Formats: sequence, structure tokens, C-alpha cells
Amino acid sequence: MDITKRFPQNPLLRPSDLNPAISGMEIACLLNPGVFRYDNKIWLLLRVAERPIQKEGIISFPVYNQLGEIEVLSFDIDDPNLDASDPRVIGYKGEDYLTTMSYLRLVSSTDGVTFKDEPRFPPIFGKGKLESFGIEDCRVASMEDGFWLTFTEVSPVAVGVGLMHTSDWKSFDHHGMIFPPHNKDCAIFEEKINGKYYALHRPSSPVLGGNYIWLAESPDRLHWGNHQCIATSRKGMWDCARVGAGAAPIKTADGWLEIYHGADDNHRYCLGALLLDLEDPYRVIERSVEPIMEPMAEYEQTGFFGNVVFTNGQLVEGDTITLYYGASDEVICGAQLSIKEIISTLK
Repeated sequence: MDITKRFPQNPLLRPSDLNPAISGMEIACLLNPGVFRYDNKIWLLLRVAERPIQKEGIISFPVYNQLGEIEVLSFDIDDPNLDASDPRVIGYKGEDYLTTMSYLRLVSSTDGVTFKDEPRFPPIFGKGKLESFGIEDCRVASMEDGFWLTFTEVSPVAVGVGLMHTSDWKSFDHHGMIFPPHNKDCAIFEEKINGKYYALHRPSSPVLGGNYIWLAESPDRLHWGNHQCIATSRKGMWDCARVGAGAAPIKTADGWLEIYHGADDNHRYCLGALLLDLEDPYRVIERSVEPIMEPMAEYEQTGFFGNVVFTNGQLVEGDTITLYYGASDEVICGAQLSIKEIISTLK
């Protein structure tokens, strides 16, 4: 059951549409943008993944060294110590490395369809040892006191949730890791509920539990507690392997509407919906039985990592959700959904 209306112009952005920001690299993927309005424009905060230009018989990938500088590691593709079976992760002598280096980059649009690079706003790169493999998949919560960015910090020792705040997109307050490893997919509600801030996040466990959606509360967006699991993966269903939050939940008369992603055992990513109580968001009112969006278009089925639709950014106007999403871990696309129609599928 796919109820989305995809933009006929999809894909809106391809890797070839932008120039690399790192010297000697090429853009391999554009992924999963945060979305917001600013300066009378629509903005996407892209995750851009770059890598060295590949040479025949050699696999090369970037890492930050101990000096905080980008260094390229290269290995013979026939090296018996090398595991390159996954296009996203390289294994070598028991150590894992990412095949690309991700950072965040702004593009803008006046019509929501045609986006252009914004060189006056510099890219946002990872900093420090907890971001030495890059930063990924940023959600943008637009609030009265500016923009609050939650994103994935990636390093050899951890995957956790980082937080930044900005008002002008040129200067940033860095608040470090607010949800410790292993955690990602963090979306902050864009308004308080009964005097408290709330955020969805996804801790992961390789043994007990799994990749589930949790909810936490905070007095200040820096310190989080009262963590509770609100949605688990479901055996035999489209979201049987893992689930994670998308963008900030949408306030409706029926409850907080959250569009989330789910994946199955074949790593096929679809989108579904949760409806949370307005006064008690820990209470799940309804949940999608079938996905509301599936990887059906050609550009969603083939790419850097195929059969993926993944969102962490949207705009809402009346009943219409304009969803911006990553397809096949390679291109950026747009689609629209009706809030009423989503909710009707839940009841």
C-alpha cells in the first residue's frame, strides 16, 4: 500500500549535480536530508558521502587521522584480509571502516523542486575523535530559538547522537553526544509537551532487544531521561529487522504523527506511520500494518544500496506533507502525502 505522490522530476539531486568539497575526492552518494525553511527558501541539509576516485584493482577510502586530517587508506582488492562484500563498510584484519566520508551540506530552493548549492554556507564536517568517520543523517528541529540539529556521529569506537544549535547557519553551538552508543535516528519534537522537550531515538542491542524506537524527555534538550521503548520491530512484517524515527513528529488533532522507516531481513527499507497521544507521547495510539511508501520506482530500487526509501526531513502545510527522502542511498527525491489519508490507514 503505497499512498505517496512522487515528484515527476525525481530524482531532484544526483551526485553529479554537486562538486566535491574534499580535494581529490568524488561524491559517491547524496543521502537523507534534514529539511527547513529559512530566508524565504526551502533548504535541504544533505548528507554527502565522498570517497577517493577509485583505481582498478584497488579499494581506497578516507579516514580522519590522529591530527584530525583526512587520510586515504588503500588496499589491493585481492588482499585475503580484505572484506569488501558490503558497499558501505570495509573490513580489514578485524577492523571496520566506512567506504565513504560523510559530512553535511546545504542546498536551497525557491520552488521546492530545483535545488542549488549554497557556497556562502560552508559544509559542516565532523570534528574530534567521536566523529572521525564522519557525521550523517541530520534531522532539523525548527523552534522558536533557532534550529536544533541531531545527527549521527560515527567513529571506530562508537555510533551515537550529536547535537548542534544555530540561528544563522554560519555559526554553531556544539553540544557533543547527547545519546551514547549505539544510538541514531534522533528526532526532537518541535514544541514542548507539558513543559518538557521530547525526542525519539534508537538505541540498539545485538543480543537482548533490537533496533527499536524509544522516547525520552528533557528539561533543556541537553540532558535526557525517562527513556521508554515505544515501537519494536515485528516478526514476519515489512519492519521485522529494524525501525527508526524520521523527522520531528507532526502535531495533528488525532495525535503526534511520526513517519518512520522500517527494514526487513533483506535490508529493504519502507516507510510507515505511528500515531502518539498528544498529551502522553509515550502512548502509541495506532501503527501502520502496511507501509505507506515502498521502494517501487527504478531510482529507489537500484543505486549505491538498492531497495531503500529513507526520510528524516519534511515540510507541512495544511493537510500536505512534502517529504524529502534518500533513494537507494544515492539520490535525493521528493514526494507528497495527505495527513488525513495516512491517519485513515491507521484506523
